Amino acid sequence: MENGSVNYKRKINYRWLFNMAWRDSRKNRSRLFLFISAIVFGIAALVAIYSFKYNVQNDINGQAATLIGADLAISGNKPADAPLKRMLDSLGDKRSQERSFASMAYFPKSKGTRLVQVRALQGDFPYYGTIETTPIQAGTTFKKGQMALVDKTLMLQFNARVGDSIKIGNSLFLITGILNRAPGQSGVVAGIAPVVYIPMQYLQQTGLLKIGSRVNYSFYYKFTRPVNMDRLTKKIDPVLDKAGMRYDTIESRKENTGRNFGDLSKFLSLVGFVALLLGCVGVASAVHIYVREKIASIAIMRCLGVKASEAFLIYLIQIVGIGLIGSVTGAILGTAIQHLLPLIFKDFLPFTISVQISWMAIGQGILLGVIISILFALLPLISVRNISPLNTLRLSFDDAGISRDPLRWLVYALIVLFVTGFTFLQLDSWLGSLFFTLGILIAFMILAGVAWLLMRIMKLLINGSWSYLWRQGFANLYRPNNQTLILIVSIGLSTMFICILFFIQNILIGQVQLSSSGNQSNMILFDIQNSQKDAVADLTRKQGLPVLQQVPIVTLRIEQINGKTATDLQKDTTIKIPHGVFAYEYRVTFRDSLSSSEKLTNGTWIGKATPDKDVPVSVEENLAKRANLKIGDKMVFNVQGVQVPGYVSSIRKVNWGKVQTNFQIVFPTGVLEDAPQFQVLLTHVPSNKASAAFQRAIVRNFPNVSIIDLALILSVVDELLSKISYVIRFMSAFSIITGVVVLVASVRISKYQRIQESVLLRTLGASRKQIFTITALEYLFLGSLSALTGILIAFGGSWLLAKYSFEIPYTVSYLPAVILFFVISILTVIIGLLNSRDVLDKPPLEILRTNA
Repeated sequence: MENGSVNYKRKINYRWLFNMAWRDSRKNRSRLFLFISAIVFGIAALVAIYSFKYNVQNDINGQAATLIGADLAISGNKPADAPLKRMLDSLGDKRSQERSFASMAYFPKSKGTRLVQVRALQGDFPYYGTIETTPIQAGTTFKKGQMALVDKTLMLQFNARVGDSIKIGNSLFLITGILNRAPGQSGVVAGIAPVVYIPMQYLQQTGLLKIGSRVNYSFYYKFTRPVNMDRLTKKIDPVLDKAGMRYDTIESRKENTGRNFGDLSKFLSLVGFVALLLGCVGVASAVHIYVREKIASIAIMRCLGVKASEAFLIYLIQIVGIGLIGSVTGAILGTAIQHLLPLIFKDFLPFTISVQISWMAIGQGILLGVIISILFALLPLISVRNISPLNTLRLSFDDAGISRDPLRWLVYALIVLFVTGFTFLQLDSWLGSLFFTLGILIAFMILAGVAWLLMRIMKLLINGSWSYLWRQGFANLYRPNNQTLILIVSIGLSTMFICILFFIQNILIGQVQLSSSGNQSNMILFDIQNSQKDAVADLTRKQGLPVLQQVPIVTLRIEQINGKTATDLQKDTTIKIPHGVFAYEYRVTFRDSLSSSEKLTNGTWIGKATPDKDVPVSVEENLAKRANLKIGDKMVFNVQGVQVPGYVSSIRKVNWGKVQTNFQIVFPTGVLEDAPQFQVLLTHVPSNKASAAFQRAIVRNFPNVSIIDLALILSVVDELLSKISYVIRFMSAFSIITGVVVLVASVRISKYQRIQESVLLRTLGASRKQIFTITALEYLFLGSLSALTGILIAFGGSWLLAKYSFEIPYTVSYLPAVILFFVISILTVIIGLLNSRDVLDKPPLEILRTNA
């Protein structure tokens, strides 16, 4: 008792603990490195993402002026009246103007047509950066004559060259240069809406500025003398706000661009974090097996007077050391990988991306790696405290009571808090982080439950009538030191993650393809003037095409809601109506019935107005929620200067994914027939050849009419989704590699655990073929069940995303899931057999000596 008392009061000798940790690790270092290698790729992913994020933020700060091209930009979607124009003309020392709108472009040489974004420019804009062209001087010389700059994607698509012509509206322009990049425009945006620059002095003669034309008016300013931009913008903001215009400065563009990229980097960080969590599952399992192997050594140390806390610290030091090495390795790998990220994301960012070593990112990655490896290693490590000297005499270590260890539940709580906290830092939303953490926990529990159920079922099913090899192979699934739980969880999670990516991509592309199938609308003609509607419809029918819909569209604004105006919002902050509801310019229609894409959710549909009474209108449900509109609420509409009083008679749910004309506000017949309007026509084109011929006929006869070709949209969406999916697949590769590393590590651990069993079988006369078969059966069952469970969870997860996030019908292709199932199953067997070569190829005595 006296010696025990002295031992209890003995101070901890930390130098001795480090020496013991070093000595004890000599025989096991390769295995310790294998344990911790699972986190290397997760840390590499996060360090690469963090480095990329910091570099991009620096680039945004350094290139913000070139993103906007001026000190101040003001834009709106209607012409400035006289008072506003006087104010706009008083700003800046250098001024430029731009008019931008969608229109059809016609290439006479190839007879090709395409919807483009026309930008009519006047002045020396951009003042910062350049319009990047080939040849270089074309960015400025095109303004000196009837010339155009054409986006490089258009030039390639229609095999056009510098010196050819392009027709915009009624005017032909000489192509004087290839547009490589416009200020603030990314490659993805250029692919969706290719730009054509023309001089503003030739805009009027194109004949494209007609009633209903959706034109954006932009004004750019450069100040040669110092100006307090914050003070200036605060002064002009009320005037611009009243006119429905907005402003942008270098600082605001810097903030907006940084915020937008921040959302992307947060998503990528979560992807990397998933890879890291997968690795931590491997760490926890590997350390658990490692500790079980060390029971005898720890019990002997306890007999020699080592306290339980000292034994715990010895192995904690080992884990911290290896975790630090793994994190540093991951940080070095991540720093190298970040050089690839600018190549992957160049089409998504409107500026040049630099690559520099970020010590902040490296420090964050190393710290995160050490913390998370300690957290997940603590679960099995705390059991070291329960190993007593009596374990030198016991045959096995009793796990009973460990689950009741209060420290174990504390570690569980710390892990959940850490995952939730890290996710919150990425999403900046407690609700989102809780759902993310809950989703991971549910996936873990399902996979762990499947593993537990498998072990119980195998124990009940196996009987003496089975072949010995089958009995032995399946019995390994539930015997002591089995790897069933870790393999099913790690492989299942990796499979689930990759499968969800495939499913969602296929669902989105399939939805667009579905919209273009059958006899549904796949071509939309808009900006048709009232005087042209009959002629356009006749031309459509002469081309052998159906007129599926012909819809009138009127432009208006909301002037009042229940007596409240935009001015009242500035005076009374308690009014719960967003200012944008009044500032927005709405495109509305009038008809006497609901369309096939609409469903009434509240109120009564009234299709015909009563003279001399307020007009009953139907409001789309999202607008109703945003503007806090209810049935019976009074509204006043400004229909291009005419006040029209109305009230909300019904609220509709609109399927915006359906390719047809959908509207936020629908009027009854008998009100807007005489208002200035334009028409939209929908038709179905059966082939690319018919589409090209129809577009040429429309552009030739009605140059002001613009055409949206769904087949072209499909190809653009497909290309965009391909780029996005490539980015996601690149990031998910970290999860795949981590899953494989965890798989290799787990199977290697099982090799060490089963080595005596295999040697015993060899000694008793088992052939290589028999041991090979036993191993193959075990890993084939584990791999196939893990992959199947992960795929089934992916089906459920993708269904939830399709239904509640994308709100589209759920249809998936089963082929990727089937291929993934076989790949994962076969890979598991191959790795399992490769790791068993030592047992199969060497004599039993040599193996025992090597592992003694």
